[in-house]
Amino acid sequence: MPQYLIEREIPGAGSMSGEQLRDASRHSNDVLAQLGPEIQWVHSYVAGDKIYCVYNAPSEDLIRSHAEKSGFPANRITPVSAVINPATAK
Repeated sequence: MPQYLIEREIPGAGSMSGEQLRDASRHSNDVLAQLGPEIQWVHSYVAGDKIYCVYNAPSEDLIRSHAEKSGFPANRITPVSAVINPATAK
């Protein structure tokens, strides 16, 4: 299944409390459950005023649907072409 990196511009994201992040995660999971098993949230990084999310989905359209239904912006959606790490060098 294709993997995507989603950049979400959310002012103050880096200052969100653990409780706010938990509530946002629960809301996102609720919307994902409504959309079905084709879209999967892998993980996210919170940095400054942005949240970078990694999702598996068959299309960008399904990711956009999640963004619209959840209220979390998807300012940029980029298909992941490869994943590398230190072991890639071996």
